[in-house]
Amino acid sequence: MKLTIITIAYNSARVIGRTIESVLAQETGEVPYTLEYLIIDGASSDGTVAVAEGYRPAMEAKGIAYRISSEPDKGIYDAMNKGIRMATGEIIGILNSGDWYESIAAATAAETFLTTDCELMYANIQMHKTDGSNIVKKARQRRFQTSRDWNHPTTFVRAQLYQQYPFRCLGIHDDYGFFLQMKKQGRRIVTVDKTLADFAMGGASNHKSLKAAKNRIRDRYQYCYRINGYSRLYLIECIVIELAKMVLG
Repeated sequence: MKLTIITIAYNSARVIGRTIESVLAQETGEVPYTLEYLIIDGASSDGTVAVAEGYRPAMEAKGIAYRISSEPDKGIYDAMNKGIRMATGEIIGILNSGDWYESIAAATAAETFLTTDCELMYANIQMHKTDGSNIVKKARQRRFQTSRDWNHPTTFVRAQLYQQYPFRCLGIHDDYGFFLQMKKQGRRIVTVDKTLADFAMGGASNHKSLKAAKNRIRDRYQYCYRINGYSRLYLIECIVIELAKMVLG
């Protein structure tokens, strides 16, 4: 089984090393797999590409097919779509610059896809707050769908689905929109009760301002729920999510 990992980066020289090193640290498992690793950079000016290039010998030593692309793009989901088009693996995982995998992530994905014949899987994630504390956000599937139960950095998808349904590039929650689209279609989705990735909080999805919160509510409601045929009542969930961010961080 061949897995492609895609990392989207822009002016990430300070944090991308941790992300790359987590891919290098992937353990072998009971199900044999090979790795392809794509760095999709948006024409950074801070040395991000040079940092990434510095890991090429280590990637070659581990037998990981390593490609770096650096050119302007139209945003994070345009960059993800570019990586998806370049991918040659059967299974794709997307790990943004600054986040990192636990060492069992790839092996767990390979085993899960082989044993369950799923089309999409996701798992628990450890969320690291700016104050140094952390929490584990569990992966769940419930009748009332909520992003509180879904974790993009732990998500692995069959390449043919990403290729058939590229990100719409409409808002900052297009990844969740894709997940809801797959769920609405009745795709075979599996959750794994293991922590497979770590997420550093404090990015665009957590920026604390009323304007940013309103934009996230609009994007989540229109471009995740409504565009995929979910009830208007999901507006309540969108508001609750943002209130929780403002209060709890």
